[in-house]
Amino acid sequence: MMPKKEHLHIVWLKRDLRLHDNEAIFNALKTKQRILLLYSFEPLLLNDPHYSERHWNFIKESLVDINNELEKYKSKVLVVQSDIIATINQLQTRYYISDIFSHQETGILATYERDKKFKRFCKNNLIQWHQNINNGVLRGLKDREGWSEKVDTFYAITPLSFQPEQNQLVTIEAINNLEQNFNIPDLTTPEFTSFQKGGRSTGKRYLKSFFTERYPNYMVHISKPELARTSCSRISPYIAWGNVSVREVYHEAYHLKETSKHKKALEGFMSRLRWQTHFIQKFEMEHTMEEASVNKGFHKLKKSISKRYQHAWKTGNTGYPLVDACMRCLNETGYLNFRMRALVVSFFTHNLWQPWQEATTHLSQMFLDFEPGIHFPQLQMQAGETGINMLRIYNPVKNSLEHDPDANFIKKWVSELKNLDIPFAHQPYLMTDMEQQFYNFKLGVDYPKPIVDLEISRKKAGDVLWKLRKDKIVLDESKRILEKHTLKSRLKNS
Repeated sequence: MMPKKEHLHIVWLKRDLRLHDNEAIFNALKTKQRILLLYSFEPLLLNDPHYSERHWNFIKESLVDINNELEKYKSKVLVVQSDIIATINQLQTRYYISDIFSHQETGILATYERDKKFKRFCKNNLIQWHQNINNGVLRGLKDREGWSEKVDTFYAITPLSFQPEQNQLVTIEAINNLEQNFNIPDLTTPEFTSFQKGGRSTGKRYLKSFFTERYPNYMVHISKPELARTSCSRISPYIAWGNVSVREVYHEAYHLKETSKHKKALEGFMSRLRWQTHFIQKFEMEHTMEEASVNKGFHKLKKSISKRYQHAWKTGNTGYPLVDACMRCLNETGYLNFRMRALVVSFFTHNLWQPWQEATTHLSQMFLDFEPGIHFPQLQMQAGETGINMLRIYNPVKNSLEHDPDANFIKKWVSELKNLDIPFAHQPYLMTDMEQQFYNFKLGVDYPKPIVDLEISRKKAGDVLWKLRKDKIVLDESKRILEKHTLKSRLKNS
């Protein structure tokens, strides 16, 4: 007679790499059953073009950080490299698994299809899969009526604690034994990189320094490419990968605001936390945005693909210093402030006249804080293909003069221009032959000539897009989008 299998509940960690204020973990612990925390490096994501090594290293650092915290509970996360269904199948040979907890993931199409298969698998294996709310994003909504109130209620809840009962978590010894049945990835990562390190403890340090020292200049420096690197919170990757929850960040900001002399800065920061939930909710309700414009009227917009233009943009060699500085900085560090992200997408889609879809994977690979629910809606908004947002075509020269007046950011990232006087660092193509000789600088050799004419390309893009905005399909789709994603009371007043 075979021995009876131990009853086990599993928490499947995805983009919620934290123990605290994690609804899936909290609800699993409430069952009083033994709990196994599981993370799977799935081949379908390891091979997906939206991800890159910087993401996997951040995740590994996050898992190591969780394991460090779990040491006092004599437990750790079972980390495997395997398809999730194969992983659960293997675990079922050792345990009786009746319940699996995870968060509701608003991810890319690959994870959406994966989740549908996993749901069928659970049903066929008589497993209850509990998908829990993450950061206030709600599933199954038809429109936004009542959404704000529900999100307010979610934000108002005190962040959930992590308090497992004694011996409730599967022990390190048992997990070490389980690991013999799996492909176990190496969690070591490079010690010195130019990227922010993953993990809740690091994210909390960023948050502490922001709320104690850096936040007063938040709204003043938010658009400036160099100053924003210290005056912004820099917690976006920790939110994107779930090291901290939006709710606990919001609570800290709310309580600080009660005594702060810089309430406007905190209000601006808190409003952006709410916008984060809004955009992910939008993507949750319009998952086709990953591949096609949300406004179907823009599907008829055809742009010629130029690999030469795209390569120049990706590598920071367009001949426009601020664009190039931004792209080189992003490639090297994984971070750009919001305005500069909007600028490089605007330059790609308007001045270079390339489809926004051609920018998706490079940017997702480079952004350390890649969050699908932010990524795709923002790309389309900056490309001017929603039909409901103001068309913005950013001028890189105007923005560099306004937001990097001393060319500090430009000279830091475009070293070819560091010895030029400030005006030429902004616009090296204005140099005469004599001036180039004086600076021992040759335009087109030491630094590229402008790849396109700003004014001509801006006018072409504006003319085409403004004309298309009057198209009947675009107008009908704009109305549909507003009705789906905007409160009816606001529609009546607009």
